[in-house]
Amino acid sequence: MSDTPRIVVGVDGSPASEEALRWAVGYARAVGGTVDAVTAWEYPAFYGWGGTTVPPEVYNPEELAGKTLTESVAKVIGQDAGVPIREGVVPGNAAGALLQAAKGAAVLVVGSRGRGGFSGVLLGSVSRHVTEHAPCPVVVVREGHVEDGAHAQ
Repeated sequence: MSDTPRIVVGVDGSPASEEALRWAVGYARAVGGTVDAVTAWEYPAFYGWGGTTVPPEVYNPEELAGKTLTESVAKVIGQDAGVPIREGVVPGNAAGALLQAAKGAAVLVVGSRGRGGFSGVLLGSVSRHVTEHAPCPVVVVREGHVEDGAHAQ
């Protein structure tokens, strides 16, 4: 088992998740760690139920999730993060994917609200679920409140 701290961060393209990514990279720099940036994807709830459907060759949620993750990492980090970053696109719901990825991690970092959040709500459903069930410490980053994780130790 490696002594290098592994920081897992959930990224869905929302401003709060991009702040969480920024914090995770800063923290990884401070502690000599690595970052696993994770996004999850699912088919829409009504996919293939006889209503209006979009075939997977037109709407590919896995491909869209991967593109969103890569674009978020590039936007937030640029060309050189100064720490190793692995991108992971995982099938399933976001909370379950993050809990699985967090096994053996030093810390799990999430934004306070993702794309599905209601305005004004402090915690979204994913951030609330992972804070209650994570196998490691959890950092919840509120949008616009943290420069990077280098200040948090």
